[in-house]
Amino acid sequence: MKIAVVGLGAVGGLIAGRLARAGCAVSGVARGATLAAIQRDGLQVRIDGTQWQAPVTASADPRDLGPQDLVVLALKGPALIEVAPTLKPMLDKHTAILPAMNGVPWWFLRAGSAGERPADQDASLASVDPDGAIAAALPLDQVLGCVVHLSCSSPSPGVIQHGFGNRLIVGEPRGGASARTTEICAALAKAGFTAEPSTNIRADIWYKLWGNMTTNPISALTGATTDRILDDPDVHEFMLRAMAEAAAVGAPIGCPIAQSGEQRMGVTRQLGSFKTSMLQDALAGRPLEIDALVAVVAEIGARVGVATPNISALLGLTRLMARERGLYPRERSLTPPA
Repeated sequence: MKIAVVGLGAVGGLIAGRLARAGCAVSGVARGATLAAIQRDGLQVRIDGTQWQAPVTASADPRDLGPQDLVVLALKGPALIEVAPTLKPMLDKHTAILPAMNGVPWWFLRAGSAGERPADQDASLASVDPDGAIAAALPLDQVLGCVVHLSCSSPSPGVIQHGFGNRLIVGEPRGGASARTTEICAALAKAGFTAEPSTNIRADIWYKLWGNMTTNPISALTGATTDRILDDPDVHEFMLRAMAEAAAVGAPIGCPIAQSGEQRMGVTRQLGSFKTSMLQDALAGRPLEIDALVAVVAEIGARVGVATPNISALLGLTRLMARERGLYPRERSLTPPA
């Protein structure tokens, strides 16, 4: 299988490195210091106390890599808006596109049935694809959904440090089983991931979002690790109110939540004390993924008539903090493109 990974940071680097070591022909799109480090020293992966170099070819230009069987998108949401239109040289009609990214993807409402959203609303999501550029560049019929349940970091450009977890969930955006889902899960499993095919990937995406939507921005606002966030009684209650709103938003779009907020917090607590990905980005001065994790929930809530005052408060506070620190550089509108 010929695979290209767009974005060789923490998650993308881990996926690329493991797939390459398992025998797949893997290349990657990277820029700046990451590209320079990989071209100089190769992609370095650290897992369970060992370090090895993965045979991954990297370029800044997708035209250098050519058509692929699978293109994995491992970018931050704001970066994908700019990069998606440049990926055409890697795509032919048979290429599968797998966004291994946080939050709600641009295709989320497009893949839902007409009965799962207001009939008079467009299916685009202004919060994650404000100009429709991603949807125009990446055909929905070629996209697969993916949920990443693992922790890793990039302590320096071109170096990937695995933390905990190996789980990747893959499924068709419109639901059901497919041969390509089975094939991709088999390749990921061979590379050492716990790869699970899903027949309802939208529900899996919403469930992960339901847990991350509060802990990630609160960690970026406060600098606190997850255990300290969960242990604060006032923050704890605020999170439960916001999670209740998100659960109410999910129900009318076909993503009901069966657990209680307390049960979901228990899952996070079992992982111990750690810095969320958004806190890591804030500390490193990288743009924050506020839109795909928080703004999109408020946007969908407005469409389905569910009030989200706690989510909106969290969105406003986090966005203001990020703008003041230069981590959320542009004004964003929730008005869908015409």
